[in-house]
Amino acid sequence: MTSFGYNVLGFGGATPLAGALIQYLVIAGGGGAGGDRGGGAGAGGYRSSVEGESTGGGATLEDGFEFTVGVQYTVTVGAGGAGGNGNAVQGSGGGNSVFATITSTGGGGGGAGTTNFAGLVGGSGGGGAGNSGGVIAGAAGTSGQGFAGGEVQGDAHQSAGGGGASEVGGDGVTSGTAGASGDGGDGLVSDITDTETARGGGGGGGNHYGGYGTAGGAGSGGGAAGRVDNAQGNAGTTNTGGGGGGGGNQGPNNFGGAGGSGVVILKVPTDSYSSTSSGSPTISTVGDFTILIYNASGTYTG
Repeated sequence: MTSFGYNVLGFGGATPLAGALIQYLVIAGGGGAGGDRGGGAGAGGYRSSVEGESTGGGATLEDGFEFTVGVQYTVTVGAGGAGGNGNAVQGSGGGNSVFATITSTGGGGGGAGTTNFAGLVGGSGGGGAGNSGGVIAGAAGTSGQGFAGGEVQGDAHQSAGGGGASEVGGDGVTSGTAGASGDGGDGLVSDITDTETARGGGGGGGNHYGGYGTAGGAGSGGGAAGRVDNAQGNAGTTNTGGGGGGGGNQGPNNFGGAGGSGVVILKVPTDSYSSTSSGSPTISTVGDFTILIYNASGTYTG
């Protein structure tokens, strides 16, 4: 099969050109937040090779993927992690997202307040939460995918935000009634679909009582805000990899918010597009490229 031939079988498009590259955006599922003034969850890992844009964690932009004609590549979209379901329960990590050999790591779950749990390591790390003095650390992000969660300082009525694709989660700072839980770290903006969209934001930390200050705000890019009092944390936005927001304190509803599911987006040169895929991706044409958005798992054949 030559690089200048035609698709005589009629399955759409010319024969893929030798050496053509697929640009990609692979975002994992966001983590679930902790319960009981829980830490905000980390965003799902953010890996990008989109020209002119950024990849997660402040790393160098990745190279495009050189596919082999006729080979079927797996696309896996990671689910969001579950929030901690009550006192002393950390949030769960998000699911990994995959395109071919490119794997993004699920976001780290947020810490649980009652038991001084730190956040969990992930694509971006979960925020710390505590119930006593000292420093409760946030968890690390994954190199080239996202940033760490924030830490809790002081007597820990507050909690920290989860890390995002573009920045560390905010620290929870206690100062009597003027304390504040940390905001989720912001995500990154991409226009791979020809519409600028933020993804990969961390979740905000939950707070003890309203009288102890404010819950953490949502990181831009699908992260969720934390809550106070007897309230469940908000869920991260679907198909952004956003981290869940931390639950409030007291009562039966102080669960952490769930993480948002991930997404895989492929940008294929149209003269190399095979028209063969599964999983019902949304397909459009932007300039000289065909864009496939996978909100659920499937395949793409080169």
